[in-house]
Amino acid sequence: MVYTLEDYLVTVRAGQWFGWIDHTQERTYDNIIVHDGGSKPTEQECIDGIAQLQAEYDAQDYARKRKAEYPKIQDLVVALYDTDDKAAIDAKRAEIKLKYPKP
Repeated sequence: MVYTLEDYLVTVRAGQWFGWIDHTQERTYDNIIVHDGGSKPTEQECIDGIAQLQAEYDAQDYARKRKAEYPKIQDLVVALYDTDDKAAIDAKRAEIKLKYPKP
């Protein structure tokens, strides 16, 4: 995922009502309109905010990869009643954690 100016305005500046000068134009800093009387963020605030969102997203890459490979909930429920299944799931989770370590 690559974050955009619109992502920054919606996520970080939530609570303010932003729009665009012309909906057919490219959504750039120069085209931002603030509808609620609030202040328009500076261009540097937008650049820094987008970079922060991207860094936070990128830092969780290992978690997204782990989640995709972890056993499904149904397998975990079955493992509650079968010690062999639980051991297999524990081994698989350990293997995935080694494959995608936390940064």
